[in-house]
This record gives sequence, C-alpha cells and structure tokens, in this order.
Amino acid sequence: MPPKKRNTGTTHSKELKSAESVSPDKKDSPELSVKKHRDKDAEFVTLCKSLHVTDLLCDHAWKLWKSVEDSMAEIADTQKRVWGACLFVSGIDVDVSCFTLTQVLKAVILNVKQFVDLVRKLDVNMDTISTKVNSALMRVEKKYDVTLALSQRFEKTCKNIFALVSDDQERETTRSCWTMFLLAKGRALQMEDDLVISFQLLLCTLELFIKRCPSDLLQPLYKSALSKIQSPPTRTSRRNQSKVKTRPPEPEVDFQLLKTLCEENECNAEEVKNVYQTSFSAFLDSLDLSRSPDFPQANDINQQYEEHYLKSRDIDGRLFFDRDETVVPPKVEISQVERTPKKNLPDEDGILIPPQTPIRAAMTSIQQLRGDLTSSGDQPSTNLATYFKNCTVDPTQGVLKRLETLGQVFSQRFGQAVGLHCVALGLQRFKLGVRLYYKVMEAMLKSEEKRLSVQNFSKLLNDSTFHTSLLACALEVVMATYGESSFKTGGYNHGGSGDPVETNVCFPWILDVVNLSAFDFYKVIESFIKAEPTLSKDIVKHLETSENLIMERIAWRPGSPLFDLLTQEHESGAAEQVETPASFSQPLQHNHTAADLYLSPMRPGSRVLPPDSPAPPSSQVSSQPSTQNARLPKSNSLSLFYKKLYRLAYSRLKILCSYLLSSHPELEPIIWTLFQHTLQHEHELMRDRHLDQLMMSAMYAICKVKSVDLRFKTIVTAYKNMANTNQETFKHVLISEGHYDSIIVFYNQVFMQRLKTNILQYASTRPPTLSPIPQIPCSPYKFPNSPLRVPGSNNVYISPLKNPRMSPGIMTPRSRMLVSIGESFGLSNRFQKINQMVNSSDRSFKRALDMGSGPKPLKRLRFDVDGQDEADGSKPGGESTLIQRLTDLSSTRSRVQEQKMKEDAELRKE
Repeated sequence: MPPKKRNTGTTHSKELKSAESVSPDKKDSPELSVKKHRDKDAEFVTLCKSLHVTDLLCDHAWKLWKSVEDSMAEIADTQKRVWGACLFVSGIDVDVSCFTLTQVLKAVILNVKQFVDLVRKLDVNMDTISTKVNSALMRVEKKYDVTLALSQRFEKTCKNIFALVSDDQERETTRSCWTMFLLAKGRALQMEDDLVISFQLLLCTLELFIKRCPSDLLQPLYKSALSKIQSPPTRTSRRNQSKVKTRPPEPEVDFQLLKTLCEENECNAEEVKNVYQTSFSAFLDSLDLSRSPDFPQANDINQQYEEHYLKSRDIDGRLFFDRDETVVPPKVEISQVERTPKKNLPDEDGILIPPQTPIRAAMTSIQQLRGDLTSSGDQPSTNLATYFKNCTVDPTQGVLKRLETLGQVFSQRFGQAVGLHCVALGLQRFKLGVRLYYKVMEAMLKSEEKRLSVQNFSKLLNDSTFHTSLLACALEVVMATYGESSFKTGGYNHGGSGDPVETNVCFPWILDVVNLSAFDFYKVIESFIKAEPTLSKDIVKHLETSENLIMERIAWRPGSPLFDLLTQEHESGAAEQVETPASFSQPLQHNHTAADLYLSPMRPGSRVLPPDSPAPPSSQVSSQPSTQNARLPKSNSLSLFYKKLYRLAYSRLKILCSYLLSSHPELEPIIWTLFQHTLQHEHELMRDRHLDQLMMSAMYAICKVKSVDLRFKTIVTAYKNMANTNQETFKHVLISEGHYDSIIVFYNQVFMQRLKTNILQYASTRPPTLSPIPQIPCSPYKFPNSPLRVPGSNNVYISPLKNPRMSPGIMTPRSRMLVSIGESFGLSNRFQKINQMVNSSDRSFKRALDMGSGPKPLKRLRFDVDGQDEADGSKPGGESTLIQRLTDLSSTRSRVQEQKMKEDAELRKE
C-alpha cells in the first residue's frame, strides 16, 4: 500500500521547521552569551542566536565582518546577508558545527547560487577565503548541480510512471520515493556528487516503489512490466491461512521492471543491476526492507534522512521536491540547461533534438564509449597476440599479471573513494578501461608497423612504464566519461581538515592509484588521442587539459623523473640545453610517437634531426651501437616536454598581459625573457610549485624595475579570470620545506632573492637579449565535427558539410570551398563570388585599393538572410550588398595589417 497521508505532507513540513530551528550540535554547544557580545550589532547577535552559534564562532565571524565591512557595503543588499556569509566561512575555518547550509539560506533569504557568489565576494583582499573554504564551496556547488539535475529528471520520470488518479496520492508516493533516494544516496556514497551512480540509485529506488504500488497508480508501460512477472495470488483455505504468509516475499530486484526503467532513461541495465545488488541492497538491509512487500514507512525514512542532513551540515535535499526558493535556480539557468540549439539542415527538418540535460549528456557519453568497445574483448585480440608473439621476449604474461594486480588496486581504491559497497562498480570501470587499453595499443602498434616497417616491438612491449601509462590513460578516459574525473580542483587534490583526499577521484588521482609519475603519463597522451579517433570532443579536451596540468604543476612534484632528466641534461654541458630559444620560431612538430618518448633518450645530443626526418626504428634502437659517444644522448621526451611547456607558458602570459598591460605592449617580450630564463636556468624554482606562480612573479618584477604601477593584488585579480585557474595557485605557494604562504611572500623571500641580479639587469642600459617569441600552434587534437569560430568575429561559425551527397570523397577541390551563410541565401553564383573573393590573394586586394576609392571605416558585419535583396546576387551598380561588405571588410583588414607592420618597423628603428 502507498504511504498514508498522515505519514507525509504536513508531517514533513513540521519536521522541516524543527530541523531549521535545531542546530546539529545544540546538545554539545554552549548557549550564546548575549552579555559577552554587547560590542556587536544587536541584529547580528540575534542572527547568531537563531543559528545556535557558539561564542567562539560569533567572535570569529564578527571579526571577519569588520575586515570586509567597507568593501562589501555596496555589494550586498543587506548587512544580514553578509553576516550569514561570514558565519558560514567562520564555521568552516574554525571547524565548528552549529548550523546547516539550508538554515543559513533560510535566515538570510538567498538561494544556493546567490549565497555562494556572495561568499566568494568576501575575498576582497585575496586572503579572506581560505583554501579550505574554497574547497567546501566547490563541493556545495557540484552537489547542488547534481541534485538539481536529479530532481528535474525525477519529476519528469514520475510523470511517465504514475497515473494521475489522485494528485495528492501520487504526490505522497513520489515524495516518499524522493526522500528515500536522498537517504540511500547519503548512506551508500561518500561522493554524493557522483551524477551517474546517484542516477542509477534513483532508478533502483523507483523500481522499489513501482513494484509496491497499486496498479491503478501506474501508467500502462509499467503495468505491463509488472504483469509479466506477477502471477495472481492463489486462494488458501481458512484452515491453512495461519500457516501461510499473506504475501510471498518478493525477490530483491525485479529485473524486467529495472530493464524497462533503464530503457526509458537510456541507462545501461547491467550497471544499474550491479548498483542494486551491491549498494542499494546493502542500504535496504540496513533498513530491514530487502524482502518486505510493504512501502517503507514515510515517517521513519523522513526522520532518518533528517538526521543525515543535520549531521552533514548540508543542503536539505527535500526542498528540491518542494521547489523551495533556496534551491530553485534563476529561470535563465533552467532554460539554458533544457534548451538545445536546433540544427537547420535540409535533410533533417523532421528530426527533433531532445534537450541536452546533464543526465542525458552523461548517459549518451557512456553509451558511446560502451558502443565503441563492443568489438573489443577483455583479452588481447588475435592481432595483438601476434604482436606479442613476434617479440624477442613475449610480454603476454607480464601484461596479464600487471592487469590482475592493478585491477584489484583500482577497484579497492575506487570503493574507498566513492562508497563502501562500490568495489564491484570499480571493477566494472576497470574492465572497460582494459578493453580500451587493448584497443588503443593495437592501433598504436599498427601505426608503428606502417611507419617503421618492423613487427618486433620487444623493447616497447616489455616496458612496464609504457603499459602502466597506457592503462592509466584508458582508465582516465573511462572515469571522465562517467563524470567522476574533472578539473574543478585544478589538480589540487588535498582537502581541508576532516576531508580525506580519497573522496576525490579527479585527475591526477589515477596516477597515485597505479603509482605512475605525471611525466611518464604525459608521454602517452598525444599518441593515445591519435590512435583512438572515436574519442568525443569532451574527452579529447579532458586529456589535453590533463597534459596542461602536468606541465603547469604535477610533473614538478618532488620525486618526479623530470628533475633527474634535467640534471643529466645540464651535466652534459652548456651546449646541451633543454630546448634552445632559437627553436621557438619553428612550428611544433607532432610526428613523434609513444615509442619515441618511452624509449628516449634515443638520439645523440650532438646530432639534431631535421623537423621532418623520420625517427629511427624504435625496436632496433637498443641493438644499434652509438657511433658518437662523446656526449650523452639527448632526451626526446624532455625536449618535447619543454617545447610544449614554453608554448603553454607564453600563451598564458600573453593572456595575462592582454588583461593588464595593453597600454604597455613593450613589456610583454621583456617579461617573457625573464620567465623563459627562469624555466631554463632556474628550474629548481618549479619544484613543488606552479608555472603560473613564476609567471605572475616575473610580471611583477619587470613592472617594478620599469616603474610601471602594477600591484600584486591587481595581477591576482586578473589571473582569477583566466581559464583553468585555482586560488591555491596564489594562496598556497611553497616558501621552504613544509612551509607555504601567499604568492607575495614567495616573491619577496624566494623569487626575488634567487633572481635579483638578473632582474636588475633589465633596468640597466644594457639589458639581456630578448628571448624569441614562441609560435603558439593550434591544438594538435583536432575536432573535425565541431563548429569553429571565424577569427575576428563574434557570431560567425563554420562547420563541415554533413550532407552525405557532398562527402569529402566525392567533392571536387572547388566544391569543398563552398560556404553557406544564413538559411535562404540565394542562387549558386553568389557562393561562387564569395569563393572567388576568399581565394584571391592579398595582392589582388592591395591592387584594388590602389585603383579604387579609399578605405571605408570598419562596420559591423551583417548578413541579409531573408532572401529579399536581389535574388540573382547582383545590383545595377555592381556587386551585391553582401559581396561589397565582405570586400570592404577584407580591404580594411589589409590596410590595418599594413599600418601595424609600418608601426612595428618604426619601433624597431627607435
């Protein structure tokens, strides 16, 4: 039977009011003494009393308020809201549990998003918000986003499950179901922000309620799913009724019903079944509900969830069901989540594109990954086994033993991080990773065989580091696909007090699990992406971000093999520099492979291969005696690492300079020279530090000696607006062993002391020679199916044609250049005129300028897409309006470029 009305509804509201008025630690916390706080605002003290704040926390929050009072006066609507933010921050800093987040939100009348934004605004001096508070804010945001997505999907799914027989009856049932799900998620998962496993738990909870629901409450689809496994009860004589149970115990899970739920929600049934049999069954056992045929008692579930919520000091998840003002996001956010841009392709007018919600996006990514690995097995394929047998030493047993060991380690660590009963889920993830590992390895070997015309890869395939790196990359792809690995922490995986690192499986967690250095992992990333073309754009971007994080910070941790290679390079002689500045002007080559990097060093240092020359066969390198033993071999992996590092460093510096030094463009190459000098000759400064710490210090140093007024606070404020940044970069900088402080302390006590002589040279009449500016290449990881923005435009994008009749294989060189702008553009001759203009050389534009009228001012580009202006593409006076606008734009651009070249030439003369 469904829960009775008296067990929900008003009961819930009463208990919620009780939750809002009782603090988590009221019994253990001394009552606030009003007499001790006469120096504080009376309303502030009243707020503290309503939240059952201790004297210690009240004093701490008031001190924080006084430090930000002046700067926050114009930001917040009322003082009370800032006080609430100060109490929240202070509670985390002093680790005092007095109230929940929901209680604060109710007290200051703000929703979650507004409150988080307000807390971040407290950081006016860059030292108000600790890294501990920032970590807590990120957890709040992520958990809120996940719970919001789940509540929205729950509401839609329930409409498809339950019939509208009685609105009150249906709502009581769904309320109990949602509350029970929240309790299951809280007890089963340590990582409650895991969207995929949480959604799977939601389906398990729905299955439990559906099979206990009267059939008249269900929609036809779920009625039929139940009728397939339920048989009508047999009549029993009155004499035997006392010996027989009124209803036989139900099985733990109705697989047919669960399958129907999974199909309707695009979720893998085997994975949900696994979640049910491990995590959800254990949860039901704890409530003694595993084989009970009745509905869980709403009062009991509600009370147990309330205890969990009060203990966690978190958001009350029940409020999502009620659409409470504290958890409802602005309407704009909902529309952004639910709306997907519709494509206007002629052949696809009838196709409806469903909204790309977070859950649908996650399910689609998982389906794509599993679909791509359908043909891959848990064992090496026949082709891969042949490569193994062709080796001088067969690596098969080593591969299998390594997988067995790492499989146990990975699944255990996954269970420790995600949830006590999630070890089996970790093993499931690992098996997917193994399939991808085998698939990519085979593709890599086929490519190497074609490139080198050899089949014996004994040295590479017996290299444990190569196998571990390849497996780690495959597992990271799986974790990212399931949404369990992200970069919100910026590569910083340590939490605050009481927050174990093991609850965070974001990158570089996987490196710690398989005991792999970041420098070794970086070697496989580019080859992995090239070998697996089915990777989605998001996953490729994830791996590229991983590579950047390694270069910025993770590869510079103590114990990294990077430092050993750097020491060897410098000991081999001054001529053997890591990467000479002269090579900056050369484009970055991407013809290296994983074999080149894992078998590096592989070429003599005094012999520099041309950029396009093929590398020697990797499998034969070890057997070839070196004819040039005068120098140590130069490391391919180190050389490529520094090439990428320099380009990444300059690209980030260029962005920061555009924010801060647009009026002093002459300083950018000087700052880069100091920055590059530090990376090349003072690489010990990078040990256990971040690339951006050196970048900001170099900028401040040069501005100081050049008498440009630029404060560190201004630099840090601009830096926070850059992509992929974390406040720990400027708040948690290594000063000495075991001692960390702010970026300013690092500059004064470390950076300036080490580079003082070099920095002062830039103020002399004979400054150091400027380092060449590196070329900033486009990403080597191409996304052929994604729209690309036209440079210099705000809303003009290009995409490859998707019409099968115009596939690249049958298109001519001329037809490949066709461009479609708008929807009803006109006849084909207009396209031809655009193509002629685009394909014409700059010289023709210059000649047109010399012969024609003077340049016109640059106007905003606007396209006529309504088809009303001259359908034939011509006008009495000459070209159409659009063609003329494009010509004017190109002419103006050429003029601006010429003017800039003249100005640059004059500056060089001066």
